[in-house]
Amino acid sequence: MRLMTAFSSQPWLASYADGVPATIDPPTQTLVEMLDVSVRRHRRRVALEFFGAETTYAELGDQVARAANALRKLGVRRGDRVALVLPNCPQHVVAFYAILRIGAIAIEHNPLYTERELRHQFEDHGAKVAIVWDKVAGTVVGFPRDVGVQTVVSVDVTRAMPLRIRVALRLPVKKARDSRTALTVGRAVAGAVAWSTLTDASRINRRVAGPELGDIAVLQYTSGTTGSPKGAILTHSNLRANASQGEAWVPGLRPGMEVFYGVLPMFHAYGLTLCLTFAMSMGARLVLFPKFDENLVLDAMRTTPATFLPAVPPIYDRLVTAATAKGVSLRGIRFAISGAMNLPIDTVTRWETTTGGLLVEGYGMTETSPVALGNPIGPSRRPGTVGVPFPSTDIRVIDPADPTVDRGIDEEGELLIRGPQVFSGYWNRPSETAEALLPGGWLRTGDIVRVSADGFVTIVDRIKELIITGGFNVAPSEVESVLLSHPSVADAAVVGLPSLSGGEDVIAVVVLAPGTTLELDDFRAWAKSHLASYKVPRRIEVVDELPRNIVGKVLRRVVRTNLLDG
Repeated sequence: MRLMTAFSSQPWLASYADGVPATIDPPTQTLVEMLDVSVRRHRRRVALEFFGAETTYAELGDQVARAANALRKLGVRRGDRVALVLPNCPQHVVAFYAILRIGAIAIEHNPLYTERELRHQFEDHGAKVAIVWDKVAGTVVGFPRDVGVQTVVSVDVTRAMPLRIRVALRLPVKKARDSRTALTVGRAVAGAVAWSTLTDASRINRRVAGPELGDIAVLQYTSGTTGSPKGAILTHSNLRANASQGEAWVPGLRPGMEVFYGVLPMFHAYGLTLCLTFAMSMGARLVLFPKFDENLVLDAMRTTPATFLPAVPPIYDRLVTAATAKGVSLRGIRFAISGAMNLPIDTVTRWETTTGGLLVEGYGMTETSPVALGNPIGPSRRPGTVGVPFPSTDIRVIDPADPTVDRGIDEEGELLIRGPQVFSGYWNRPSETAEALLPGGWLRTGDIVRVSADGFVTIVDRIKELIITGGFNVAPSEVESVLLSHPSVADAAVVGLPSLSGGEDVIAVVVLAPGTTLELDDFRAWAKSHLASYKVPRRIEVVDELPRNIVGKVLRRVVRTNLLDG
């Protein structure tokens, strides 16, 4: 039996939570129109909160209109690219929607990137205007002329904080100086225009021709774990559809009454959709954090408790530990959505016991705006899987070597996804677009999965990270899971390195639990009792920590490079 035949009836629909539809209506609003609706419906409600400073939806709408007018005065027009290099802050939200309001394209960047990493992306997209955190504005100002940046707008995030905090940051004490230095350069940046000066001087102009549904809204760069980063083209329709799918997926959400915590970086696809679009579509209060700090989150929980928390597994673990130690209640967080990496069942148990709410895992990619699958919000959820397809989303599982051959139920193969949230291609990369998108709109994910008869998907591993040793395929995540069950191992990454005999050797890099030691020969013998001999690491290295991306996912590519260079 082939998967297409078995899944033609979409058996996963039987596992949907009550009230979740099989399909969503095609989007009729651009992201700009979506925000306008929330501004009209929730004018007096708080849209953004930043260290206690509140911005209502009416104020947000005015600020977006003012900033859009300022960008037009800088020469930004429909279809132009505008770079954003910002942490989570109110100015980020305003700038994002201001760019979209005039039909331009927002391009998100990680402000912690090195000069080389940022420059590579700027050379790729060619934005002439960049709105940049003042901490890194000097880097962008210093780009060579041929990179193409003509105007750099510098943002001091502390200007969005309450006056009492801004005053405290200027106190002549070390703690205040350190906090201020971490947030701002505290002065004008040579060669840049100050965001506050630009927007304060601009008038509100709502008579600007906006974008259409099919227009590009965002260029979102992929993490580059399988090569150099590429700009995924996401339209207004893609992103609006994914926000609608999210609204449909979580029954019981109350428009205008939810409190979302923005602990995920909004320059990442996960944070962008869950915070910049989904939260705003719901008329939610979005509490922003410039970076994840459990103490800041717990302080906010005392005054403005979250009801919805999208995050990654390490954040949930750290919050439970810190809240228990400090006696802070996490009750009231009804929904928590985890992504970007495997969600351990122990983490689910701890979180749900502590909060009384639900923690479920989902799956997505930058190329799917990003969410495509999720565990049902209810008793049918299945920890250990990434759930089932979202409304209006189809899946297939194919032979990675031959996309025309479908795999059967519970057979391993590459996951394909089709739905309204699937991107239209990579910026200026036609050959790579053709490799990623198959006829019929199917996206090749590069993930090896198994799918049960009722449609629940279990991730096995990335195709490009599979280790081929002695003719056998080894999934790094399987070996890592075993190694992590050893009491002396706190963290682990498994990669393949070229073998003298051809193929690859399985190599493990581990971080020891505090206060433990590891006898490597004994450890390999222990691993052999849990794994087939060809899966047992030929070599084991002990390190202090593993490289991770901004959302905490281990970068196996970097681990492998470090081993080769070392």
